[in-house]
Parts: sequence; structure tokens; C-alpha cells
Amino acid sequence: FFQLLICFSLFTASDLEFIKGEVSKQLGIRLDEKNSAVEITGSSLGKTFSSQLIKAVIIAFLFMAIVVVILFRAFVPAFAVIFAAFADILGTFTVLSLLDVKISTAGIAAFLMLIGYSVDTDILLTARVLKRKEKPFYERFTEAMKTGLTMTFASFAAFLVAYIFVISPILKEIFLILTIGLFFDTINTWMFNASILKIYLDKKDKESKR
Repeated sequence: FFQLLICFSLFTASDLEFIKGEVSKQLGIRLDEKNSAVEITGSSLGKTFSSQLIKAVIIAFLFMAIVVVILFRAFVPAFAVIFAAFADILGTFTVLSLLDVKISTAGIAAFLMLIGYSVDTDILLTARVLKRKEKPFYERFTEAMKTGLTMTFASFAAFLVAYIFVISPILKEIFLILTIGLFFDTINTWMFNASILKIYLDKKDKESKR
């Protein structure tokens, strides 16, 4: 039993018969109602699916923000984590726009993955810097950076190699987004977020000494 999935925005009955004829030639059998079925996905359904994925990204971002605020219970560190994740998405989207890359539903799923990667490194940095107070700031920062950059560079290398060698355009789009996103995540985590945390801790130390 064979099922044909037709995903064209515009097609006629003759186009459908032509496709069935070509499939029949390749398989060496005659397709009819008993051994095959045709399923058509229209453009309106595709648009609905895309809008739902975009909503999923927004909802995931909001829940991530809530979890970060509850975890650290301080506005400045939580804001730094959330803003770094937002900057990763914005920077990646800007580069894709400059490269004239069309983002599909698979690309939106890649942005969801990127949020996870961004929050992972930012929380690693913030947790180690804020909670290991027995060590100097730069020692805590260095330890976090060694772990974080090892994770990031390993993922970056894997995504870059996959992007070069995979054939599927969908997978290429996902790996391209993740590769660009990790580049921005490195900058936003270890430069922007770390700087915000240093200023925040210095201010707290001055207030405690008064």
C-alpha cells in the first residue's frame, strides 16, 4: 500500500495524474484506489503550522524567562541570561536575512534548539559566578568559561561538519542556524553576560561594605 503526499501550493488534476504515472513507472506497478492513497497538504495548513511554531518559540522563551527569574531571584542576573538568549536569536536572524536564507518550519525548530543552547551556557556562567563565593570572581569565571567553551566548540565543530557534508536542505538549514547561533552565543555569554555579572557583583560588594 502506497501513500502519496503532495505538497504543492498550486496544481491541477492533470499534474496529479502525471505524478502518479511517474511513480507507477518507477515502482513497476499500476497505482489505483486499492493499493494507494493521495494526501494533499495545502498552503493554508502550512501557514497555520508555521504560525504555531512561532508561538511555540515565544512561549518557550517566556517560560525560560520565568524559570531563570525563579532560579536566581535577582533581576540583573536573570535579565542578563534572558537578554543574551534574545541577542543570540536576533543576531542569527539578522545574518540569515543578510544571506537571504528563507526560514522554514525546520528553521523555527532550530531556533528552539538555539534557545536551549544559549540558556545552558548562560546559566552555567551565572550559577558558578554567583554561588561559588569562596573563590575570586576571575577564578570562577575562568572555570565556567573552560567548561562552557569546551561544550560550545564541540557542538560548533559537529554542526559545521554536518552542514558541509549533509545533503538534505532541511538539515542544512538547521545546522546553519545552530552554527551561526553558537557563534553569537559565545560573544553574548562570555563578553556581555560576564561583564554584566562583574558590574553587578562589584556593586553588591560596595553596598555590603557601607
